[in-house]
Amino acid sequence: MIAIYKKELNDFFSSLIGYVAIIFYLIITGFFVWVYPGDNILQNGQASLHKLFELGPLILLFLVPAITMKSFADENANRTLEFLLTKPLSANQILIGKYLACLSIVAVAILPTIIYIYSIWELAMPQGNIDMGATITSFIGLILLGAVFIAIGQFCSLITENNIVAFLFGLFLSYVFYRGFADLSLLSVFYGTYDHFIASIGIHAHYQAIQKGVIESREIIYFISLIIFFLSASKLLMQKRFW
Repeated sequence: MIAIYKKELNDFFSSLIGYVAIIFYLIITGFFVWVYPGDNILQNGQASLHKLFELGPLILLFLVPAITMKSFADENANRTLEFLLTKPLSANQILIGKYLACLSIVAVAILPTIIYIYSIWELAMPQGNIDMGATITSFIGLILLGAVFIAIGQFCSLITENNIVAFLFGLFLSYVFYRGFADLSLLSVFYGTYDHFIASIGIHAHYQAIQKGVIESREIIYFISLIIFFLSASKLLMQKRFW
């Protein structure tokens, strides 16, 4: 698993994909948080990183499928996945090795924005007037969100040999789980009856709950369950195809 992990990281950073993904995330978030006219931190007068956590999921929707699209699509196209499975490697080791490599890329993209906490701390009046609990849990929420999107993206990459198809399918499925159920709950046929239940199936409601400053066990269980579900689906698909 460690060998797979190192190989994936080396593949990311031996090409432009890893660097572009990280730079893309930092530039877009930095622009909207600090520069965007009329709604940046320096102009709205609020010692809060709500803009970062509002935009973060939307950026991850595009960033993560771009990272995961090659995970298995290239293996399928080059017929190297069968070769890997002939080695003393289990399906779990291959999946988790690739998964952790993608998660490391996403974490490296998100972690530099922690410096924004120090910036807000210094700019606030009085100094340090920032809701640290909500800020920290929101960063945890972003990492969990990226972790779920990676599991979805790898599943989508496994079912195709084409990187573009893997990217588009990963983007679509991630959006469905992030916003699709929330949008569906607003339909008049569900509103006032099953709207809360339908919204709770999607990621958006749980991500918003984490941003309140207190992480409840049910939110962690939801994210971990979704990750396990898609990793298990990927394992079953791999086993069905090659065993």
